[in-house]
Amino acid sequence: MMSNKQPQADWRVKVGFAIFVASIGWPVLIPVLPLLGVSPTATATFSGVMLVAAEFLLLAGAAIAGKEGFAFIKATVFGSLKSYGPPSEVSRRRYTVGLVLFVTPLVFAWASPYFGHHLPGFEQGQLAYAIVGDGLLLISLFVLGGGFWEKLRSLFQYSAHVVLPDKPAEAGTLK
Repeated sequence: MMSNKQPQADWRVKVGFAIFVASIGWPVLIPVLPLLGVSPTATATFSGVMLVAAEFLLLAGAAIAGKEGFAFIKATVFGSLKSYGPPSEVSRRRYTVGLVLFVTPLVFAWASPYFGHHLPGFEQGQLAYAIVGDGLLLISLFVLGGGFWEKLRSLFQYSAHVVLPDKPAEAGTLK
């Protein structure tokens, strides 16, 4: 007889979760290897081995945790991330701020090859400018909300169609 009780985080779930985190955490080591003086060939080899090892670790973590434990881990991780997701509807002011944050790095990326030499420190700090631009772009997606995500997703769907709302009637005029 099955119970609807939430699975407990016993030792199997904890070990499975630790292995799951390790399988995802492997790629963090790749950028560190050249800083430690590891040759490019060894770094490439290690990256390939890590890719295969990560898959095996993921499967091992799921096997150790079991079906109920894996469901518990999935519910815990994705349940906590869900609360940080963008809201489906946002205010007009928030949408406007989000659009400015979204468009600014795109315009800057387009214009920087032409006008970058006029910016202080651009020649020496192009990476810093790129990181700030990427950060603004990511932040803008959360500021814009879930409705914008749907609009963005529809750009990549051939069968998507635009449905514009009717222009609202001005106060005091008949429609």
